[in-house]
Amino acid sequence: MTYVIALPCVDVKDRACVEECPVDCIYEGERSLYIHPDECVDCGACEPVCPVEAIYYEDDVPEEWDPYTAANAEFFDEVGSPGGAARTGVIPSDHPLIAALPPQNQD
Repeated sequence: MTYVIALPCVDVKDRACVEECPVDCIYEGERSLYIHPDECVDCGACEPVCPVEAIYYEDDVPEEWDPYTAANAEFFDEVGSPGGAARTGVIPSDHPLIAALPPQNQD
């Protein structure tokens, strides 16, 4: 099991979760952040600091955002397991689900 970042993060990328993560498993794409499912240690430190409530334990992802569970995992199909987000910086892509979304309002 792992934590998942869902729709509310798209075009926000607050990064408070990145600062809180003790294992550096939250990677940054162009429009969203992603939690590496193999590197996450399920500590939950990221969830309460997310200002837009975009982070959920995998079993608790709201049904409407179920596709984000697969999107978080599939994002790493090409990226692999770099062993820490700080090494990679911003990855110049997003999962197709996120890339296809219209710009999200920041109201």
